[in-house]
Amino acid sequence: MKKILLLTAISGLMLTGCYSTEINMSMGNMRLITSSANPQNVMDFATTACRNDFYEGASFLSKAGKEYRFKCVKAEENEILIPIPGTTITPVVKAEAK
Repeated sequence: MKKILLLTAISGLMLTGCYSTEINMSMGNMRLITSSANPQNVMDFATTACRNDFYEGASFLSKAGKEYRFKCVKAEENEILIPIPGTTITPVVKAEAK
């Protein structure tokens, strides 16, 4: 278990590089993320964070300074995923059944 946490922390630090990104608040399906990264990296981080919590992805709500607000969306809620303006949401590649 300690190895998994260490690998997660190290890989997170390697991915962030010269900027910092963190989830400041997570309440239900809402996420408040503070980041000095470019918008595409923030969108990717939010999408990954929501998918790790068993949602389809992150839908952008608003931005104030370095704070981004997202709503995690489930597929059965029939909501669309809205990216940060000027960014894209990477699609999930699903394994095909043989």
